Amino acid sequence: MLGAGVMGAAIAAHLANAGVRVLLLDIVPPNLSEEEKKDPKKRNAFSVGGLERTVKARPALFFHTSYASLVSTGNLEDDLGKLAECDLVIEAVPEVIDIKRSLFERVEKVIKPGTVVSSNTSGLPIKDLLEGRGPDFRKNFIVTHFFNPVRYMKLLELVRGPETLDEVHDRIVAFGENALGKGIVVGRDTPNFVGNRIGAYAMMAAIHQMLESGLAPEEVDAVAGPPLGRPKSAAFRTADMVGIDTFVHVADNCHRLLVDDPERDVFLVPAFIRTMVQRGQLGNKSKGGFYKKDKATKNVATLDPTTGEYREKLAKSEILGFCKSLKDVEDVRARARKVMGNAGPAGDFAWKVTAKTLVYAAGLVGEICDDVVAIDDAMRWGYNWELGPFEMWDALGFAETVDRLVKDGYKVPASVLKMKADGVKGFYDGNKIYDLAAGKQVERKADPRTLPFAIVRGEKALEKLEGASLWDTGDGVYAITFHTKANSIDNDVIAMIEKGVTRAENEARALVLFNEGEHFCVGANLMLIVMAAMSKKFEDIRKVASALQSAGQRMKYSKVPVVAAPFSVTVGGGLELCLAAGHVQAAVETYCGLVEVGVGLIPAGGGCTNAMWRALEDIPEGAP
Repeated sequence: MLGAGVMGAAIAAHLANAGVRVLLLDIVPPNLSEEEKKDPKKRNAFSVGGLERTVKARPALFFHTSYASLVSTGNLEDDLGKLAECDLVIEAVPEVIDIKRSLFERVEKVIKPGTVVSSNTSGLPIKDLLEGRGPDFRKNFIVTHFFNPVRYMKLLELVRGPETLDEVHDRIVAFGENALGKGIVVGRDTPNFVGNRIGAYAMMAAIHQMLESGLAPEEVDAVAGPPLGRPKSAAFRTADMVGIDTFVHVADNCHRLLVDDPERDVFLVPAFIRTMVQRGQLGNKSKGGFYKKDKATKNVATLDPTTGEYREKLAKSEILGFCKSLKDVEDVRARARKVMGNAGPAGDFAWKVTAKTLVYAAGLVGEICDDVVAIDDAMRWGYNWELGPFEMWDALGFAETVDRLVKDGYKVPASVLKMKADGVKGFYDGNKIYDLAAGKQVERKADPRTLPFAIVRGEKALEKLEGASLWDTGDGVYAITFHTKANSIDNDVIAMIEKGVTRAENEARALVLFNEGEHFCVGANLMLIVMAAMSKKFEDIRKVASALQSAGQRMKYSKVPVVAAPFSVTVGGGLELCLAAGHVQAAVETYCGLVEVGVGLIPAGGGCTNAMWRALEDIPEGAP
């Protein structure tokens, strides 16, 4: 791993998470004294410091601090020869073409033939990176663009050079997916690749629309966050987290290189943002960005784009009130439709920014990547959007959205107009997608390791209650999914588990418990328990606990295997159900616990007993 900065050290940590031994190298610090130049610790200070920062990072970048032992440190003068022992060399030095070229020249002299060399560049042209390199280096070169924070962001963009061998590309795809757990998006050698090209455009479109509409940053973030299926950090909070200088670099890179892009001027950075960079207002890593938090009072101030000064954060407005009213709308598609249908300033802003992004993304299919799936995956995995542009288009109604775009004067690509003229209902249809280049629906490339929930949901449920459903996933496997708020446990969920186990025992080979959403299961709705207790309905509470225990026992002693597939937050009753399952296939990022004890309750769904049995499984037979 060449470069021990923020990205380099984080990539090294995630490689170690996968059990890979890593050599982390950086330059020898400049201006060392003659005595210090003889001290290996001083010479390795940058790489050692990068590793130490990563170990202490919050949120944690290592799965466990013990994994740091897989990372050894060194410097690019004394230890470059060790690259001859490496199978993969990843470069993550500053985004300066001359620095990268110079480093690749040195690397080429020491690596063994066939060594794969990759760059973590976020958008520099491959032809420029490879200038002066030999045939073997070119054949084994690929771009591996990780997103920060590396452990938590699923996206890994791969871009091959014109001479990259197919076998090299395929090996890195397999390594990224299987060893690192990444979602792979294959992009083309275009400025800022896929995620940052669309992400920077959407961000810049929002900023320009804000200035045109006279909105406040808080109002933009309110609309461009959860109402549109985006993270709570939305636009300006995200820029503060990423670093405003980094954001400006990405936008400038697009504007400089996209000389033939009709939307090029969208990437022009407004003067007030350049002034922020000049003042050192770079976001969270400085004393402030678009927002500034007073450490003493904890109050947050907002930068006024018109004055360049901070002011008190906006507390009330028509837009803020409207967005607050959407908090109880759980379905992102329903939320988005409500926003787009709003006749006020929130709807106007949301539509104009979304419309521009949809049209821009559609025009780039075939230029920056092969299909609509790559763009949608990039935005979900790299920017945490709940829906990519084309998924959003379908959610708003494909044909209706095309009509509105045309009516409002947007230049909808001919391929999309043809799609509508042919009567196609949307970009996605079960296991088929619309190929804009070919002008027809094609089979979606299936990952044999996964079963897309959207495909299952497209089939009729075997059993359906308001809070849960039973599905036939094929191959003799049944599955139960929850669709309560935050996948919490209610009477419907418990009833469906009883029904699901019974039907699986009689009709299937196995039963799987899996969900979609932000969390696997937040447990039982404790407020209902509180209300029952306040009403002295203690028998009702006893019945709920008994029913949950019974459902867990049905899973535990089922005649067919029951597999739970938890992810993210899995607490309380959600964890108790997993503990009752015969097998658990948990995602690495699963955060579980019997949290009821935190509010003075004993877990009542059998979790205490099953946790003990699980612990006993790890005791060697015959141990005292």
